[in-house]
Amino acid sequence: MEERNRVNSIDLLRGLIMVVMALDHTRDYFNASAMEFDPLDITKTTPALFFTRWITHFCAPAFAFLSGISININLRKRGRPELVKYLLTRGFWLIFLDLVVSRFGMTFNFYYDLTFLSILWMLGWCMIFMAAVIFLPYRVTLVISLLIIAGHDALAGITFEPGTPMSVIWTLTMQRGFVPPAFLSVYPIIPWVGVMMFGFVTGRLYGDKYDPVLRRRLLTQLGILAIVLFILLRWVNVYGDPGPWVHSDRGTVYTILSYFNASKYAVSLLFVLMTLGPLMLLLARFETVNVRWLSPAVIFGRVPLFYFLVHFFLIHAAALILHMIRNGTSLSEIDFHAAAGLGGISTEGGVNLFWTYVAWVLVVVVMYPICKWYDRHKLTYL
Repeated sequence: MEERNRVNSIDLLRGLIMVVMALDHTRDYFNASAMEFDPLDITKTTPALFFTRWITHFCAPAFAFLSGISININLRKRGRPELVKYLLTRGFWLIFLDLVVSRFGMTFNFYYDLTFLSILWMLGWCMIFMAAVIFLPYRVTLVISLLIIAGHDALAGITFEPGTPMSVIWTLTMQRGFVPPAFLSVYPIIPWVGVMMFGFVTGRLYGDKYDPVLRRRLLTQLGILAIVLFILLRWVNVYGDPGPWVHSDRGTVYTILSYFNASKYAVSLLFVLMTLGPLMLLLARFETVNVRWLSPAVIFGRVPLFYFLVHFFLIHAAALILHMIRNGTSLSEIDFHAAAGLGGISTEGGVNLFWTYVAWVLVVVVMYPICKWYDRHKLTYL
């Protein structure tokens, strides 16, 4: 059933996003500046380092948006009762993987002194919410999604007493922050639910009512509209992002970087417009693309969860080996406590940006045969 539901353009876009995502995680573990300063801090960064981090901003919105589209496609194939069961099962499974498997891949420890509630956590809860959303009329879903995307920034100033139940709920759902006893919420759920709901409504374009030409035209128009709205709202510099752009003392280039430095944690309206616009344009364009050298990306897009989990272990293990070689230490001498750095790795073992890109390419190359094998295995046995 899953094989019949696949849309090649969606797999291609998701797969390319997976490749870009690996760049960000490779930078986290390999680049010497990764633990020294935020690469988006225009007072410290370089254009190349800024771009290396900024381009990966497209990953989380793509995952949420394309998941929404896929849920709509599956709704027409499975029906609501079966889809509700799938969404609930999948949602809780993603939450478990985030808290256990993904966390271990990031830290190589089970101390749980600090746990990032990361992207699988967010996608899992979004799918659980979608188990109820699929019963709403499309117009209602569209209105709610747009209200969340456009309006949640207006609530950014609301705060609650730290440690209270309302503070915990608000941090998990609406703003980034620490949640006692040892959790850091980096993907507040509600804004991302809005993105997935919008993707779900967009998924109607893949129904029998819309022929491919009409679908591509509508996706293109929506993409252009989102980009234009981003440019206008960002220029006005009043609403849509907690961090207004500034004229940098470092020159025009850094002022431009500030203009495009929209907030991801928690995700802002301008961040959604900046990322979903180009993603919709690419989704439309990829329906007419038939380039063989892009076929590896399609494979990645067919097994995104497998790729996500395996690539973390691969990157972390490779960076750890490099760290031990450069510092002349053995595995028994490594402190894997979270407070000691990123899974036993410190800045002393990092490399410059050029070698970070080399490491990224090697990671993607190694991941291809692994994912190709798993895709065949899944089609045959799962």
